[in-house]
Amino acid sequence: MTQTLAIYQVDAFTDQLFGGNAAAVVPVTHWLPDAMMLQIAAENNLSETAFVREVVPGHVEIRWFSPLTEIDFCGHATLASAEVWFRLQPDLECLRVSTQKVGDLTVQKGSDGWHLMDFPERLPMPMTEVPAALLAALPIAPVEVLRSTQAWFVVYAEAQDVVTLTPDLALLKQLGPYDVVVTAPAGNFGDGQYDFVSRYFWPANGGDEDPVTGSIHAGLAPYWGARLAKTQLLAYQASTRGGVLRLALSNQRVQVSGQARLYLQGQIFIPEGA
Repeated sequence: MTQTLAIYQVDAFTDQLFGGNAAAVVPVTHWLPDAMMLQIAAENNLSETAFVREVVPGHVEIRWFSPLTEIDFCGHATLASAEVWFRLQPDLECLRVSTQKVGDLTVQKGSDGWHLMDFPERLPMPMTEVPAALLAALPIAPVEVLRSTQAWFVVYAEAQDVVTLTPDLALLKQLGPYDVVVTAPAGNFGDGQYDFVSRYFWPANGGDEDPVTGSIHAGLAPYWGARLAKTQLLAYQASTRGGVLRLALSNQRVQVSGQARLYLQGQIFIPEGA
């Protein structure tokens, strides 16, 4: 007997299709075997596939899988999942999202199309030692290196250093389980409308470069908030697809807002015994 699952694909952190970061969203009534969820994520071949189980209306549990492994925390697939749930339940104004590793999150429906996610702050810290593989992978020497529970933070003085950087991905892969985010003040990049820019590389856990990474802004926002003396920031992730994030800081929490666009809706057919 064939099992049928609904699937949605959403472009997150963008107001236009084919921008931002694409995520698949698969609603389930119970968790599939881990191996099956990983197979589905690998078949989708997107940065993330979110599996979402409704507990009660307005409250879901979520798990995120890259094509390579289960991920502890993913912002753009959470945004994509909320976009799907707000479409399925039009009267829903706030979605509670329970996770295995970062506690409960909330997503508030935006009246202006910007859904607001509430994350715990994940501030990076200076490290006494920096891996030789990280420094060797960077053709441009950083001005500062820090690390959070998720990734190495490589800080540059100029946005152009971030935009043009071509790191050695084979060396970055050696840094797993940590990923690498590179960041700089935006300066005049984007006509001066942004506070900072970033790019995210994760060859050990998902792919060469992630188009837009909501989770890492739980660390980038407090870092740049302190550097720039701001509690409200506008960020741009300078991947090929690009993405825009509104950020707000309050009481060790980071509010990450983004837009999302539904790209497709379909079905997955899983044969019995697969």
